[in-house]
Amino acid sequence: MEIITKFIDKNGLILAFLIVGIILFISDQISRIVFNKKFPTPALAIIIGLVLAYVGGAITHGEKGISDIKWLSGMGTLGGNMLRDFAIVSTAFGASIALIKKSGLIGAISLIIGILLSFTIGLSIAWLMGYRDAISLTTIGAGACTYIVGPVTGAALGAGSDVIALSIATGVVKVVTVALITPVIAKRIGLDNSRSAMVFGGIMGTNAGVMAGLAATDPKLVPYGAMTATFYTGLGCLVCPSLFYFLVKGMV
Repeated sequence: MEIITKFIDKNGLILAFLIVGIILFISDQISRIVFNKKFPTPALAIIIGLVLAYVGGAITHGEKGISDIKWLSGMGTLGGNMLRDFAIVSTAFGASIALIKKSGLIGAISLIIGILLSFTIGLSIAWLMGYRDAISLTTIGAGACTYIVGPVTGAALGAGSDVIALSIATGVVKVVTVALITPVIAKRIGLDNSRSAMVFGGIMGTNAGVMAGLAATDPKLVPYGAMTATFYTGLGCLVCPSLFYFLVKGMV
């Protein structure tokens, strides 16, 4: 046990990769055997990950979910900002520049529509929850864009930790929803080519949800959806704590 403990302490990241691999394998088996592939593997993996994060937080009373457990600390590195951003950027290398140029204008339009739509929905939810100040409304509205834009906006505006937590929760719900519904509605909305994948990524925005949903639909579409979804996150981080905040402040 002492040898195993020392090995885990020195190779936490390797263990994290192994655990994620096991989760993906189990998710794939459940998707194939129980749901006949109608429930996407990435969505199941996300749900299992969220459950494990909750269990880790409940056991340790910490702030980093499952990585607060000592022998699972490598999960914090694997799920950290550096590897997350690397994964997002690396997906772009599978895209065709020629196809991206063809979809340039419509991709840009989809970004604007997607951010406005998500922010408005999040703002409406915050209003129904009883929030009336511009900072809280903007932060939760930004969370509906993505769970990254929400905390970035909240930190920039000085929102309370409870509001920032709500913005993250809103974004996580969006991730799971997009991941689940994408393969179900893909044929109905014509999501079968690079152009439609870029529009879809621009409207939905959430990188994790778009990538998981497209991976379950057609892995070849992932780079295109991820491309506009990445721009979506950057644009959201730019306009939510500035332009959108001043607009909301002017209204309330």
